[in-house]
Amino acid sequence: MAFADLLEHVGGMGRFQVASVVLLALPVLMMASHNLLQNFTAATSDHRCRLRWEANATGLDPQDLLRVSVPRGEQCRRFVTPQWWLLEANGSATNTTWPETEPCRDGWTYDRSVFTSTIVSEWDLVCSSRGLKQLAQSLYMAGVLVGGIVFGGLSDRFGRRSLLTWCYLQMGAMGTCSSFAPTFTIYCLFRFLTGMAFSGIVLNSVSLSLEWMPTRTRALVGTFMGYCYTLGQFLLAGVSYAVPAWRWLQLTVSLPFFCFFLYSWWLTESARWLVMVGKSQRALKELRKVARINGKKEEGDKLDIDALRSYMQKEMTSSRSHHTVVDLVRTPVVRRISCCLCFVWFSTSFAYYGLAMDLQNFDFNIYVIQLVFGAVDIPAKLVSILTITFVGRRFTQSFALILAGLAILANILVPRDLRTLRTALAVFGKGCLAASFNCVFLYTGELYPTVIRQTGMGLANTMARLGSITAPLVKMAGEVFPALPFIIYGVAPVVSGLVAIFLPETRDTALPETVEEVEGRWDWRGWRRRGGTDGWVGTGRDGGRGLVGRGDGWRHRKGRDWLEVGGWMDKKTTTAMDG
Repeated sequence: MAFADLLEHVGGMGRFQVASVVLLALPVLMMASHNLLQNFTAATSDHRCRLRWEANATGLDPQDLLRVSVPRGEQCRRFVTPQWWLLEANGSATNTTWPETEPCRDGWTYDRSVFTSTIVSEWDLVCSSRGLKQLAQSLYMAGVLVGGIVFGGLSDRFGRRSLLTWCYLQMGAMGTCSSFAPTFTIYCLFRFLTGMAFSGIVLNSVSLSLEWMPTRTRALVGTFMGYCYTLGQFLLAGVSYAVPAWRWLQLTVSLPFFCFFLYSWWLTESARWLVMVGKSQRALKELRKVARINGKKEEGDKLDIDALRSYMQKEMTSSRSHHTVVDLVRTPVVRRISCCLCFVWFSTSFAYYGLAMDLQNFDFNIYVIQLVFGAVDIPAKLVSILTITFVGRRFTQSFALILAGLAILANILVPRDLRTLRTALAVFGKGCLAASFNCVFLYTGELYPTVIRQTGMGLANTMARLGSITAPLVKMAGEVFPALPFIIYGVAPVVSGLVAIFLPETRDTALPETVEEVEGRWDWRGWRRRGGTDGWVGTGRDGGRGLVGRGDGWRHRKGRDWLEVGGWMDKKTTTAMDG
């Protein structure tokens, strides 16, 4: 028996599970508001050098004063002295020597028709300081990476609910402090801490929800959580339109986390984790509470410590085996899987945030673009679910990445005045990347064996965060060559899509439990998968002993006799069999 059987015993997918998913999903609605917030709080408005003189002090019309003070179309320099000759009838004619200019020593004037204030206009993150805008987003993503490492380990020690409650409080407090930050440096510090809380919320929300879910509903719950994040992108567009001032916007998306913090005390700690750390009595109490809420009070009352340990015997046995990150590269098949997944996770996140955090590049209404970028995730994830189910994981992963990369590269060749076509290609590319994310989450869990699955997911999360940290920094390369960032954003997913071809297919296969099982199942030097779902055929590596896999396991064959031994099928032969 396993913990999944115990969940069915106390009600399966009952009222408790539904209420927990809803309460855990509400904060996920607000996660996009922090992840993509700088599209609005760090938007760059039209700007020019601030003038030395006011129009009413010179008696000139404001447009005339601007004409003699700042070169037309220039945002980062101004004339050293007023060029009165430009006011003459032929002032636009070419002069023999162009007047000397200087940097904007008195600051800048910003167009506040769309954004009344942003961190760019408040701290003058333009011209020579424009790279600081990208740095702020990278530091936030660095916080997400550090948070995954810190809170992932702490949750295994102190529990899922305790860490989740703390992260709700940290997210609310640090987000609120960001809205009152007096300097850019302090703002970046609070954003870094906000990113850490973001990672803790995501990791512990997923763990807490899935560990209380019956096996048959886990995929549904995971999909529901993903769509909550998508709906959060719509919410961000609406809130940012209603609150154009960056400090008020930052405060608006942070305050709800104090409410989440208050009701999180009602959430129930994972009984699976409680048993694993030796707190069986508390686990029993929580399970009886769940049974009561689900209308299974009698079944809950019948549970005792011995029954609980009987149900959890499989999990407790697995927990006694010790594995480290070295196991991700120790054996050849797992090493190949890890290397390929590193490419896939990095490139998906890298290109995704390269597009999602550059909405102003498309010369469209930024609020409409945010809505469209969020809306495309809905059909993209739906299509990916269908292809994952009926075609295969490897095809979906590879095809989505290659299509995304080609769409980004094609956009480089489209003239800027064809705004609709450029936007359509970007939206298509972003949808493909959303499909890639949807696939790789499932694919990674199916490729790694149970004993190192969490370690593998940790590596995947790290590579994804490195991609999201790098994406804003690569944008700075546009100062050297404007198309260079998009060339990099496009090439990376194409290369990763080709690399994904070397991953094994996992459709219609049981989850592997051990590293040895992965090595035997997907060793390409001696194995190939048979047509259909019957299994694999080929030569083994253990002294010429061939194995043949079937849907219900494996069998040994010596000579002409098949012997079932431990669910494996073996034949003494050094040639691949036709089946």
